[in-house]
Amino acid sequence: MASTFTSSSNSDAQQTKEEIKPWIRRLARFGFMAKGTVYMLIGLLTFMAVIGVGGGKTTGTSGMFRAVAQVAFGEILLWAVAVGLFAYIIWRLIEAVLDPGNKGSDAKGIITRIAYVVAAAIYGGIAYNAVKIAMNAGSSGGSTEKTMSAKLLSQPFGQWLVGIVGLIIIGYAAYEFYKGASGGFMKSFNIGDMDEHRLKVAKTSGRFGLSARGIVLGLIGFFFIRTAMTSNPDEAKGMDGALSEISQQPFGQILLGTAGLGLILYGIYQIVRGRYIRMNFGAK
Repeated sequence: MASTFTSSSNSDAQQTKEEIKPWIRRLARFGFMAKGTVYMLIGLLTFMAVIGVGGGKTTGTSGMFRAVAQVAFGEILLWAVAVGLFAYIIWRLIEAVLDPGNKGSDAKGIITRIAYVVAAAIYGGIAYNAVKIAMNAGSSGGSTEKTMSAKLLSQPFGQWLVGIVGLIIIGYAAYEFYKGASGGFMKSFNIGDMDEHRLKVAKTSGRFGLSARGIVLGLIGFFFIRTAMTSNPDEAKGMDGALSEISQQPFGQILLGTAGLGLILYGIYQIVRGRYIRMNFGAK
């Protein structure tokens, strides 16, 4: 009888697991697509600012959300993006805790999984801003990066914590740049499900998009380290600060336009990734 009960329990657990897995996968795919939409819009506004079309301006996520809220059905789009970002956050936390990607528990695996948690925290702030703006509550709380750095600085060993976050961001930026330059990102795709056109779109958008985002993320990580050195949370800057820094360099407008196009391509890459990414969690 005990054997029958155990067998029945295992069967029920397996059935529940099979029911949950496809749901998690769909959630994650929606999250990647929402993330891609965010980056496409930021890149589009940045590129429009460079060429002087349509009132575009160099901006981060909060500024982009405010611009979207002003167009027809903008608030509906913001709600969809926010829900998608929360789905992305859930997937990142699953990756960090359950390790479906088999990153492991060695030093490299632990750093990668910590980076997933940091990403979840950052995108949590971004999703929260989207909800506030969609509810016409504005975004008076400052950038996500400044809020995070201020909270970390108030903790014991706060400067060290901010510095560690900065190093993790820079490390992840270097990893993304390398993936883009080497084309290694294609290993994560279900290539067998893609036709020649989609394969070409994935390769082109991933190569240039990941490289561009790697550079922008590297600048954001640098700002975190500068915050750790000065203990001034105002030194922490996000996407808008990184893009502004690029614009102030020699040939800044050309570099900024290139960065804008790169972020658009990164957004396209994330949308394609959401559809064709290989996941180890559940059936297709």
